[in-house]
Amino acid sequence: MNVDWKGVYPAVTSKFTADYKLDKDANLKNLKAQIAAGVQGIILGGSLGEASTLTFDERKQLIELAQSVNAPDIPIILNIAERRTGDAVALAQLAEETGADGLMLLPPMQYKADDRETVQMFKSVAANTSLPIMLYNNPHDYKIAVTLPMLEELAKIDNFQAIKESSRDITNITRFKTAFGDRFMVHCGVDTLALECLAAGADGWVAGLVNAFPRETVVIYKLVKAGRLQEAIPIYRWFMPLLELDIHPKLVQYIKLAEVATELGTEHVRPPRLPLIGEERTRVLQIIQTGVENRPDLTAYENL
Repeated sequence: MNVDWKGVYPAVTSKFTADYKLDKDANLKNLKAQIAAGVQGIILGGSLGEASTLTFDERKQLIELAQSVNAPDIPIILNIAERRTGDAVALAQLAEETGADGLMLLPPMQYKADDRETVQMFKSVAANTSLPIMLYNNPHDYKIAVTLPMLEELAKIDNFQAIKESSRDITNITRFKTAFGDRFMVHCGVDTLALECLAAGADGWVAGLVNAFPRETVVIYKLVKAGRLQEAIPIYRWFMPLLELDIHPKLVQYIKLAEVATELGTEHVRPPRLPLIGEERTRVLQIIQTGVENRPDLTAYENL
């Protein structure tokens, strides 16, 4: 499948049972809700998908589950976040063999590689797969920046087609577009900056709260891209307290609680993560409840 890297790409959570196994039914229910809402792609096994706790076989199972939804126009993207280049290559090959349509690729985990080392890791993965690749730029969390000089080198390789921009610096959208035009499709990777990034020219949105609120996310994206900013802003303002759940170290627990509230997921996480308790749980649930009770009426946008 040709991946055009435009639109809303949910970074879906991995749903588990109470005994930490993949929950097939819960995963399928959420995937179907995302597709019904109008997303343009699905990203599996990202940070929000608890990648560090997933085995290779479980990631294969997630790809197969997504394929079983039978939405041939929706590309399935597998995230790769590995410590060893060899593991990243092996996972890319497994993804391609299983039928994934693309990859999202992070720099090396744990080791703070320099630019030369990071580029070489990226090249090694690209040399061993024909799948298109979205690079993930998140120096805020992972301490390695994907810079313009690095992209100049990587632009020579056809596999590299997109960038998930999560640096928190909105001007990077303009920097990337000025330097490369449409050579790389650029996605906003920070929920609380999505409208601003889209207005600045981002091609898509790798979203988190979309797991619980898929239709609202898609409507905001489509309104901004249609030039109807004044209609998107009120929805975005309603969404902001919820979107802020995405920029916390416990984003997985927070977003899974939101999924429970909208009946699109379960609360189960894998250790070392633990379910929320006490004041923190009460506070997050209040944010979610307020959001649910005041969900905007999207009836006017049914055919958007």
